[in-house]
Amino acid sequence: MKKIMIAGAGGAPSEGVINSLLKSGNEIIYGLGSEPTDLILSNAERKFFVPYADTIEYKPALLKILNEQKPDLLHFQNDLEIFHASLFRDEILKTGVKLFMPEHNVIDTCVHKHKSYEAFKNAGVKVPRNIFINNEEDLKQSFIELADNNGKIWLRASSIGGGGKGAIPTSDYALAKSWIDHYNGWGDFVAAEMLCADTITWLSIWHNGELVVAQTRARKGWTHGNRSISGVTGVTKVGVTCSDDLVSKIAIETVKSVSDKPHGIFGVDMAYDKGGIPNPTEINISRFFTTVQFFTEAGLNMPEIFKDIALYNKFPTLNKVINPLPNDLLWLRGMDTKPKLMTADEIESGIIF
Repeated sequence: MKKIMIAGAGGAPSEGVINSLLKSGNEIIYGLGSEPTDLILSNAERKFFVPYADTIEYKPALLKILNEQKPDLLHFQNDLEIFHASLFRDEILKTGVKLFMPEHNVIDTCVHKHKSYEAFKNAGVKVPRNIFINNEEDLKQSFIELADNNGKIWLRASSIGGGGKGAIPTSDYALAKSWIDHYNGWGDFVAAEMLCADTITWLSIWHNGELVVAQTRARKGWTHGNRSISGVTGVTKVGVTCSDDLVSKIAIETVKSVSDKPHGIFGVDMAYDKGGIPNPTEINISRFFTTVQFFTEAGLNMPEIFKDIALYNKFPTLNKVINPLPNDLLWLRGMDTKPKLMTADEIESGIIF
């Protein structure tokens, strides 16, 4: 029986993948993680501790585990680990394990937000204007050139990290300066034009330049968003399946702006501008989003498709490659409670009360 090792085990992004793979039932699922308390909670069948990916201990520890356990497929679920493991992927592959991920230059572009912004812009994809903040003059110029009618700009870190890392909307120069000072973020932070609160995500799997499957999901709020200064936490509260030809067109253009031959997982995050056009804000590269189990429970098991291609060169038979799921399915999430798949009609009819 083949073995699949999923990194970040116990965390929400990885557990959705693990639970999806366990539903397919044909492989042994190993969990790999750097947080012992998370590992304890993981549904993986066997669990292994590894140091954080940005430490010198990570590489030898990971290679030792791979050489001893001999998994058939290894998959990562956070940007930091994806980036650092990709740097020594040749040594990983020498252990006999398979990887299904894009080239390192694609990963490097996507995990650094200003690099991806430049790639999107150079390809002609509509994006909010960005200014890289190297010094106070750049910040002052950002307020002059980018502020909306309320005087606001959007600040965020460009370096590796999810969950709206360092994000803040503000019209206050003094606050913006203090914010960047706090994060030691000069030469890392980016200022951007404000977009609307409405966001949408297009999750896709590609193989050697061919699109295998893609599904769109809109976001109806962030869990604990009222506890974040930006309103963004990276944790979707309610997701809803949807389809929009314009979203798909822009998402495909966005993916192809960073790779001539897309391979692996590309999740395009978009926010709408005031004209109603979805603008890409980032590509979540080589990983599924946190709510991937939503699609699995709805009938589209993307982690299963991913491992079938990687391990068996088996491709899915789908009624549609883009948005095979019906529209208006809802995935309700909360802390310390089991997610629930619903429809809007069920909620409106009071079936859950």
